[in-house]
Amino acid sequence: MRPQITSPCIFACPPSSSSSSPSDRRIATLARHLVQPFSAMASGDLISASPTAAVHGDSVFAHLVRAPEDPILGVTVAYNKDPSPVKLNLGVGAYRTEEGKPLVLNVVRRVEQQLLNDKNRNKEYLPIVGLADFNKLSAKLIFGADSPAIQENRVTTVQCLSGTGSLRVGGEFLAKHYHQRTVYLPHPTWGNHPKVFTLAGLSVKTYRYYAPATRGLDFQGLMYDIGSAPSGSVVLLHACAHNPTGVDPTPEQWEQIRQLIRSKALLPFFDSAYQGFASGNLDADAQPVRLFAADGGEMLVAQSYAKNMGLYGERVGALSIVCKSADVASRVESQLKLVIRPMYSSPPIHGASIVAAILKDRDLYNEWTIELKAMADRIISMRQQLFDALRARGTPGDWSHIIKQIGMFTFTGLNPEQVAFITKEYHIYMTSDGRISMAGLSANTVPHLADAIHAAVTRVV
Repeated sequence: MRPQITSPCIFACPPSSSSSSPSDRRIATLARHLVQPFSAMASGDLISASPTAAVHGDSVFAHLVRAPEDPILGVTVAYNKDPSPVKLNLGVGAYRTEEGKPLVLNVVRRVEQQLLNDKNRNKEYLPIVGLADFNKLSAKLIFGADSPAIQENRVTTVQCLSGTGSLRVGGEFLAKHYHQRTVYLPHPTWGNHPKVFTLAGLSVKTYRYYAPATRGLDFQGLMYDIGSAPSGSVVLLHACAHNPTGVDPTPEQWEQIRQLIRSKALLPFFDSAYQGFASGNLDADAQPVRLFAADGGEMLVAQSYAKNMGLYGERVGALSIVCKSADVASRVESQLKLVIRPMYSSPPIHGASIVAAILKDRDLYNEWTIELKAMADRIISMRQQLFDALRARGTPGDWSHIIKQIGMFTFTGLNPEQVAFITKEYHIYMTSDGRISMAGLSANTVPHLADAIHAAVTRVV
């Protein structure tokens, strides 16, 4: 038995009369609109199928096709499905120990214990721009404590969701407020770069970067393409340890790049994902960024602490924008808040608290730099061991690029067919462009990889 639903009238319902006033007629019309839904409910007709409801039981999303796996993360998916006891994952961009295990830095564990023991800590929201100490210390880490841009308050820094989130916030800010909506990316570059900037609202073009013939930098092509870009274009630059090639410009080449970019009034946007992880020296790896900051020009820098502090899952990063004046920097920050607020409101607190604690304490900072150098040195050692193993096997080709390239990745020069052969026959996983993570290697697995590469280049053209 349905409940009796009376028709409510917010106002006293006026009599229906041809002599009623215009005001009375408006009230009567409003009353009818209010009464109709309740009448429908009483008759059981109010709840009906939504226009987007499934037809004949099918999902409203039945038309969707299965998306392909991410070309990088998909490597790990395939690796996990492989039952082989000798399988090796060289696709993931994460540091591994000599035993092939993920590493949590000792200094990170120490700080986490300190945070746990601090009874005054809480889980309140951070401000939209993030943890103040984290932002201040991140800017000092990348630009240098004595940076004029910092001292003159021309830098605004906001905490973001690791390097990817920092790039996305920067991209959306530029799409909304910058007069040029084209960003030039090196070719090749990290596979996520084009997607991040395209979805942020920018148009993506490329400039030459890697020379397959030499497995080094195509400096002439780079300079020509950047020099041909329209004035005001955004140019993405890898601060160090270029991903995926491991090829970086020399200091002299960086200076020529800077002069060209400034003379063309282009806007540099640095992606700094590996500071300290490339050479083992934080200051050395920040030199390209500091070179640009020192000339007084404007620029953007995205930072990540995933690699150099091993905080992959904590998603800790920062976006800094260097401006011409403190006043402009303040206004830029106000607009960055309007980008961040509807995107994720405010960033997470835990990882940023770890970073801030390490950066502001001299002893913890020194402990971090020691562990950081140990990671970088192990990767350098893996490069040398792989190079030596290939030479010992007489593998055709010049493999000196393995020890010339720097950072986490090596662009081996293997083609997709050779990569597929290595995966099928040796259960070694890497991206189809032949990029391998040197951090995924160990002294025990280098011979297995060297055997695979030797077989691939001698049997698969």
